Amino acid sequence: MTGSGPKLGVLLLLAVLLQTVVVTITVLHFTTALNSMKETFARSSVSCLTGGDLQSITAVRGDPCWQVTQQLHLLIEKSLSQRYQKQISSVVRDEVSRVLPSLVMVDRASPHPKVAAHVTGSFVPKLEREAGGAPVSAGRRVQGQKISWWEGQKGLAFLQDVQLVDGELVVPLPGLYYVYAQTYFRHTPSLEGEEGEEGEEGEEDRGRPLLQYVYKKVSSYPVPILLMKTSRTSCWSRGSEFSLYSAHQGGLFPLGAGDRLFVTVTNASAVDMDEKSSFFGAFLIS
Repeated sequence: MTGSGPKLGVLLLLAVLLQTVVVTITVLHFTTALNSMKETFARSSVSCLTGGDLQSITAVRGDPCWQVTQQLHLLIEKSLSQRYQKQISSVVRDEVSRVLPSLVMVDRASPHPKVAAHVTGSFVPKLEREAGGAPVSAGRRVQGQKISWWEGQKGLAFLQDVQLVDGELVVPLPGLYYVYAQTYFRHTPSLEGEEGEEGEEGEEDRGRPLLQYVYKKVSSYPVPILLMKTSRTSCWSRGSEFSLYSAHQGGLFPLGAGDRLFVTVTNASAVDMDEKSSFFGAFLIS
């Protein structure tokens, strides 16, 4: 019995050593296999990036190469879409749409309409101008005299999908419009009579206010609606040959299809209708 004790200890030691060797060999084997798999996957991924065509992916779903190329494709497409969607021009957009159709998100079937008009002053005889500047039919509810001798085709003037009828711009489509107007007043003092009643009329004329109004007419309301007005009381120089004053205003207004815009002034005969000085227009914003 006393001799079997050392033998049992040796056997236990050998068993522990054998188990340690087996575990070590197993760990080394799995480590080698894992490194081999990582290297193989890395080479496969690199080969996908260097030899694959993003537009002709034929690998089976689940293959490492297929997964890498698909993820890379989606990442590139998303980055380009976010960066260039609002910046690229229409010419470049057409070309890019052949490669990445998802970049082009604008509905080409319904392009945004271009509606604009810029009418300018037109020289007409004074008698014809005074006749055309008669008060409009709405009477007291419309201030001033309507300017009806605008030019819509020649020189700097143009009409794009807008009609000019009797000095009024006819709105073709509903939307938000920017409307503007400028009139250039040229006052020439009367040389007749410097005393008596005519002199008193001249004093009153020197202090006459200058007003410009912009109205719109709608079919659902019988009276034109005032959109804007600007005014100033000017004292003309007594000794000068003539005096000048420019009135300008503009603003954003919602307009409906068929609405009409026109301009009135307090003294139409004093308006200098040069195309660079007196003009009127509107264009569609949205």
